[in-house]
Amino acid sequence: MEEKRTKNYRTLEMYVSLCEGKIINKREAAKKYGVDARSVQRDIDDIREFLDDQSLQGDGRIVEYDRSKKGFVMVGEEPSMMTNSEILAVAKILLESRAFTKKELKNILDKLVEGCVPLKNMKLVSDLISNEKYHYVELNHKEYIQDKLWEIGSDIQEHNLVSLRYARMNAPRESIKRVVEPISIMFSEYYFYLNAYIVEKDESGKYVHKYNYPAIFRIDRIKNYKTLEEKFRVSYANRFEEGEFRKRVQFMYAGRLQSIKLKFYGSNPEPILDRLPTARVVEQYDNECTIEAEVYGKGVIMWLLSQGSKVELLRPESMRDEMRKVLHEMLNLYE
Repeated sequence: MEEKRTKNYRTLEMYVSLCEGKIINKREAAKKYGVDARSVQRDIDDIREFLDDQSLQGDGRIVEYDRSKKGFVMVGEEPSMMTNSEILAVAKILLESRAFTKKELKNILDKLVEGCVPLKNMKLVSDLISNEKYHYVELNHKEYIQDKLWEIGSDIQEHNLVSLRYARMNAPRESIKRVVEPISIMFSEYYFYLNAYIVEKDESGKYVHKYNYPAIFRIDRIKNYKTLEEKFRVSYANRFEEGEFRKRVQFMYAGRLQSIKLKFYGSNPEPILDRLPTARVVEQYDNECTIEAEVYGKGVIMWLLSQGSKVELLRPESMRDEMRKVLHEMLNLYE
């Protein structure tokens, strides 16, 4: 029994070494474990047999002998691990997002690289992102939000009502108190947001929705977050569809759902269709087209203004009037 335990330990240790990108030299391994070279070869064969069985589940790793390295190495990728390209892509996105403080980002990137990148490629990936990590500029609020995200996520999952104080955008030292039904966490334009229905008590003392659409709270501005004992119910038919909401919201500005119609002047409306996932071309000409879409609130105005003379908002008339007013105010600044 002791001999079997020793063999199992030896095989597992060699397997771990191979997974870490290390080389197994048969002679050195035999000396290390006090066995002959044939025992080491049998261990390698056992590992190969195990990986062969795993290949049926998509595991592409094999153990082969590398003459230049004079030992056995593991090649191929384990499906549960991210590839070097995936690690690099995710790291670049995190750096560009500026979503975390510098300390938070460093911890996340270090764990990402150490936990997923094969040992032999760890330095290469670290070097590729080291300059950007060093020059990373955190946002002005400098709030640590990771714990907030987990706490809010738990309340969403458990349908807990939440009381919070929220710092106003134009008066950060002032705050308003809200009781909300938290329904989702979203990320957009550098910040994490909480989507939640604002609730108030009716005459019977029961909490009811103040609006028929969710409010949006920037998580770093949430103060005195407190989970209440009372829960809220969500019916399957009326559950919040985060993906559908994201298609229709711009710059995280809340508001009622409305249809817009606009004209695009150009040969390729792809930028419009990419920015507004619900958009569809209803009329197409050589150098212009008419597009319809659904959006929440008026956040879309900010994006439409950024398109200059390439886009003209046709309806609704109220939003068109607001666009006209903003444009006049902008023009006055330059006169």
